[in-house]
Amino acid sequence: VQLQASGGGLVQTGGSLRLSCAASGRTFSDYSMAWFRQAPGKEREFVSGIRRGGGSTKYADSVKGRFTISRDTAKNTVELQMNSLKPEDTAVYYCAATSRGLISSTLSVENFYDYWGQGTQVTVSS
Repeated sequence: VQLQASGGGLVQTGGSLRLSCAASGRTFSDYSMAWFRQAPGKEREFVSGIRRGGGSTKYADSVKGRFTISRDTAKNTVELQMNSLKPEDTAVYYCAATSRGLISSTLSVENFYDYWGQGTQVTVSS
């Protein structure tokens, strides 16, 4: 499956952005999807994930209540609505996919994901 992330940009503190990840090549509904991010000088970290099928979700504590992940099976996209953005949200955001049968607690495990998009830059100014 090929993944194409988009929607990043520059926004002020408190603002919003909506990231989108378009998937192609295989049956989208068979894949659990996730967003990870990597800030300069830091390791890549989990942001949010959504299971295949029923679509239960998981969020990093740092984004709970501010970010919402969703998927549109008809459009083969997964989106990340980011509200109340903070400077510490500044990073390159990557979407990822896996056909493994993940449970919600394992959505955050980076090594379980087999496919990665190219990343989109999100910059939050203070």
